[in-house]
Amino acid sequence: MLLPSETPPSGNVVSLPSYEQVARDKRAFAEMTRLAYRETNPYLARSLVQRHGPEAVVVNPPAMPFSEAEMDRLYGLPFNRRPHPSYEGHPIPAYDVVKDSIQIVRGCFGGCTFCSLAAHQGRVIQSRSQASILADIEQMTRRPGFSGTISDLGGPTANMYRMNCSRPEVRAKCRRPSCLHPTICKLLLTDHGPLIRLMKAARKQPGVKRVLIASGVRTDLAQRSPAYLSHLARHHVGGHLKVAPEHTDPDVARLMKKPSIDDFDRFARKFKAISARAGKEQYLVLYFIAGHPGSDLAAMIDVAVYLKRTGYRPEQVQDFIPGPFDVATCMYHTGLDPMTGEKVYVPKGARERRLQRALLQYW
Repeated sequence: MLLPSETPPSGNVVSLPSYEQVARDKRAFAEMTRLAYRETNPYLARSLVQRHGPEAVVVNPPAMPFSEAEMDRLYGLPFNRRPHPSYEGHPIPAYDVVKDSIQIVRGCFGGCTFCSLAAHQGRVIQSRSQASILADIEQMTRRPGFSGTISDLGGPTANMYRMNCSRPEVRAKCRRPSCLHPTICKLLLTDHGPLIRLMKAARKQPGVKRVLIASGVRTDLAQRSPAYLSHLARHHVGGHLKVAPEHTDPDVARLMKKPSIDDFDRFARKFKAISARAGKEQYLVLYFIAGHPGSDLAAMIDVAVYLKRTGYRPEQVQDFIPGPFDVATCMYHTGLDPMTGEKVYVPKGARERRLQRALLQYW
């Protein structure tokens, strides 16, 4: 925060609509969001300046992504992977979920509009080396009480390990908010080979019985590697695999920046076929969102009809909740898509939101 006596930076900066403007004008709020999201690439991002009366808020550009050596050094610090002693004697459900998991990446280039991962972990994938991850696993196997099962080998997304732009000189100029939508960028390296080698090495570690994948699988990427799909289905699914098509309506999926439901169906057929050939009875756990901007009752009925037709019955459902700095939050507040300026239907009434959620579990 700059005080009235201080001078805001000038030159290579982006001036956002002032606080007063965005507070009274929803189009100004949408423009603020659009301008801010144009500056999420750390290689060319500029500082953001927003006036607030006689003062100004200055937002520095995103931090540069960690190198592999920096990731290894950070994750190699002597953490004991245990809760703080002050929790002694108290159950911690969240800890039970992650205590046997290994994080292999940070960041996400998916650009889903309801997610702020890119805002707090970066839009560039940052990967640990295989040696660092295996050392982490070796330490885990020596921990008292370890059952031999690694509950997750993943991160924000299960299958973006070591994926990056093939043209660094283009990446340094790119303002595209998603590398995967509306289509997968032709410059994106989508090789699953390093991840397959890591999965193989992890399950061969002494003391390890099983290595499961609990992080969400990006299905559009997974289909580019039949070998990855085979390893995943044959060795790394404990009966259920999490996937997130999020919606069936094409307009809502577009606003979410998610692939079409047809893309998910292709993945599902391949996964089930591989599981059958491996002699395994395995199921997909689907995640959908109710009440997302753009989704009216007709769109949610489309989801319910899809679930009825396919036989999927989600155990858990998600109500859209506006989160800080999400593009979808801007849509919720303004009724506008900040990237295009088009009007967006927003379900806000409690009755309609309850109905939308109920349609996800119509049975």
